[in-house]
Amino acid sequence: MIIHDPNEIEKRSMEIIESELVAEIPPENKAVVKRVIHCTADFDYAANLAFSEDACAKAIEALKNGCDIVTDTNMAKSGINKTAAGKLGCEIHCFMSDPDVAETAKARGCTRAVASMEKASELTRSLIFVVGNAPTALLALCDLIAEGKVKPELVIGVPVGFVNILEAKDAIMQTGVPYIVAKGRKGGSNVAAAIVNALMYQITR
Repeated sequence: MIIHDPNEIEKRSMEIIESELVAEIPPENKAVVKRVIHCTADFDYAANLAFSEDACAKAIEALKNGCDIVTDTNMAKSGINKTAAGKLGCEIHCFMSDPDVAETAKARGCTRAVASMEKASELTRSLIFVVGNAPTALLALCDLIAEGKVKPELVIGVPVGFVNILEAKDAIMQTGVPYIVAKGRKGGSNVAAAIVNALMYQITR
């Protein structure tokens, strides 16, 4: 039987994921893991998503208080549910296409991801960083955290690829800030957005 209702499709998808999950997932992390599997159909995320202690609880508290959410791609920004963010008073930012970011990157010979994270560090509200593409964004965050210029409520570190990926993910997990990281090469902007949505839906649904 073909299911047409979108709510029923999602409900049935989550039931299938639950029935096929083999790994034991801590209850506080399960909604995030299931949402990522839902958007990728990849059960590897049950094993490779790493959570710092109380990461989800701390992120949910920040979202309830209306934090800023900073992404490293417009694709990730587009994938974050605007209605849910609006209910929480959260603003979503991506500075990658800003002219001043492009100029800074060119002048300094760095990536726009680095320059965009530095610009984001000037925001005054509490921050959740959402990195699904650029490992250099994670490495820039490591530097900013070490310099005391930013103290994120959560870093979602799920860039995908082959160069600097493992090093950047390992580095962000050593900073002492709350994190959700996809270990290994997998990730992507869709995964990054799915994690944010999973956290927000626990408040708004």
